[in-house]
Amino acid sequence: MSEQLVEQLELWHEEDEFEEIVDAVMEISEEDRDYVLVSHLGRALLNLERYEDALEQLMSVEEEGGEDPLWHYRTGFSYYYLKQYDKAVVAFENADRLDPEDEDTLEFLALSRRKAAKKAARAAAAEASSKKTSGTRPLPKFDGANFWADSAEGQEDYVSEPLTDELVESVQEQLVFKLPDFYIAMTKQQNGGVPRNTKYPLGNQAAEAGKDHIVISGIRGIGREAKYSLCGEQGSLAVIDEWNYPEFGVVICDAPSADQGVVMLDYRPAGNDGEPEVVYVDLANSRKVTYLAKNMESFIRGLVSAELA
Repeated sequence: MSEQLVEQLELWHEEDEFEEIVDAVMEISEEDRDYVLVSHLGRALLNLERYEDALEQLMSVEEEGGEDPLWHYRTGFSYYYLKQYDKAVVAFENADRLDPEDEDTLEFLALSRRKAAKKAARAAAAEASSKKTSGTRPLPKFDGANFWADSAEGQEDYVSEPLTDELVESVQEQLVFKLPDFYIAMTKQQNGGVPRNTKYPLGNQAAEAGKDHIVISGIRGIGREAKYSLCGEQGSLAVIDEWNYPEFGVVICDAPSADQGVVMLDYRPAGNDGEPEVVYVDLANSRKVTYLAKNMESFIRGLVSAELA
């Protein structure tokens, strides 16, 4: 490859002569095209909105591009416009890792995350809708009066101020996640606290690994005043920051304390505005994530007395 050719390719790029770039590079046999030429070809194809062709060329030099932030950015750009948003997120995250704070990368990373979340939410909603049947029996009404322990130790650190719609909205805005409807309805009866039943049995797979249940110390309320409320002194954001928990959702319970493990609402499957799953994150086990329940209501109804064997 001659320096003169590279200079000509750069000149054509500046003049928006992208077809000229494609024609010039394609005249060279594939085995004689090096990484620089393929990069020029991929960039030109992207500018021509030929995203599938661009991706094919870029993937042909994947090994050489592994440590090149521009290669990851261009593959992410291709995936984004091919509406493969999950793959775009991974690509732009790698570009950001290799070239932190690049404004174009950060912009497309944010866009890709939002698009991926919306796509996942639509898919989850469609799946949930397809599973509904007319013969489905509704769950019994939640009995809030008998759910909470009356005088449990540490109760005051969990119970937040009476819930209002304005408070829900402001907390959701701060957390950047929509809280489950069941959780909101539940906390309108009592805004957080220590439940009578604090034990949650784990599935067979977790039991085989040597742990058959978790114990929670309390359920966080929606507010800011109580120490362990969602936005309190030791709220969700504070715990995630202090103990480096994953940022895919909201810490809803300590299990049994934040320096051992937490129960989180996991928004990855449904997006920030969807119905989150409930998972356990074990800090002592390299922050291993264990699935607990399909939603907050199933988790709450699955709690049993800590005295049960």
